[in-house]
Amino acid sequence: MAIETAPKPDTDLPPITSSPNKNAKRGERFLLEGPKSRRAELFTLWRVAREFFYGFRRLHFVGPCVTVFGSARFKEDHPYYQLAREVGAAVSELGFTVMTGGGPGIMEAANRGAKDVDGRSVGCNIILPFEQHPNPYLDQMLEFRYFFVRKVMLIKYSYAFVVLPGGVGTMDELFEALTLIQTKKIRDFPVVLMGKDYYAPLLDLLQDMARQGTISPSDLDLLTVTDSVAEAMAHIEKYAVQKFGLQRRSAMQKRWWLGE
Repeated sequence: MAIETAPKPDTDLPPITSSPNKNAKRGERFLLEGPKSRRAELFTLWRVAREFFYGFRRLHFVGPCVTVFGSARFKEDHPYYQLAREVGAAVSELGFTVMTGGGPGIMEAANRGAKDVDGRSVGCNIILPFEQHPNPYLDQMLEFRYFFVRKVMLIKYSYAFVVLPGGVGTMDELFEALTLIQTKKIRDFPVVLMGKDYYAPLLDLLQDMARQGTISPSDLDLLTVTDSVAEAMAHIEKYAVQKFGLQRRSAMQKRWWLGE
């Protein structure tokens, strides 16, 4: 059905048009503000493509990763910070690069745990109006303007996802990964929720969704829930390392003539 244009009202008032702040940063908000001039849209597409190219080029040699998601708000003395630090160390000892969003809190703790055992640590930081500073435990730090580009990087290079307690952003990342696995857009990589008490209400909701028929009961099997670092690592060992035949070997060599 075509959408018909309403008759023009009998008025001398000018038509309503958008007038974005010309001084606004050309970031994700600008992208989502609706139609712009053809020149502005082309420039936005170029910036998005450039950001993807930057991420793909910088992360090409990081090796298989495990991405750790969680809140930026937990301080060093919080039990969840300590748990994330243990997770980072354990993931590194399995032979993976620890990847996070690069910020403070759980992200910092996981990256710090990797450095505790001389493992590799990578962060994909997001540029926000209220500046989020990257944590100091990163071998490699990337900054992104667009959330959706950043999420691609956090998922593209990972063979497993460990989700510690977090807020809206953490839920976004968790359900992004689950949706991609559920719809077969990516392989069925292990997803581990750590924090049984914290995630109990979410699990109740998911079980109710299965009862209501909005998800399949088998979708609940995509999640492993535990408070044990050893149990989480055993799950990743079985369903990431063994399942996909990962082996320790020398890192891919860079090509100087490609500017790598």
